[in-house]
Amino acid sequence: MILSSNSDYLHLKNDRNIFQSLDGLRILVVDDSADSCSLVSFILEGYGVKVMTAATALEGLEVIEKFQPNLLISDIVMPEIDGYSFIRQVRSLDSTLGKIPAIAVTAMCREEDFNLAIECGFQSCLSKPIDPTNLALEIAKLSQLLRPAYTEIGACIWTSPQL
Repeated sequence: MILSSNSDYLHLKNDRNIFQSLDGLRILVVDDSADSCSLVSFILEGYGVKVMTAATALEGLEVIEKFQPNLLISDIVMPEIDGYSFIRQVRSLDSTLGKIPAIAVTAMCREEDFNLAIECGFQSCLSKPIDPTNLALEIAKLSQLLRPAYTEIGACIWTSPQL
């Protein structure tokens, strides 16, 4: 971890305040590695995030409609349909789900892999192994794109903007 005196960087003692904004978000994690899904779920559930996982892109496309997540995290290298094709399919959805903020995760750390992820429709790309703080910071940053809305009984729900 890199610490800086630059005021643009968030100090770890403020993490709880920053990450409280994650409480109540619904995030879909798509990864063929059960260990990766478990790790990401464990990290996010600690911040109050409701997590659903899918082991394949096809399963992810089924789950996304039912779960209605606020944010998507997807591995890039998966069997049958890779993360690049998966996000293209998500972006083609007619509903607001087609505009869901998305983070790619990959063990491939080349600049061209990152650029391709962004070109295909991800807003961010993180390398594996996933650093818990970096993951939470990226989600917090992308969750600022989401707008809170309140139901008649005062419960907060999160809605995705037009990206």
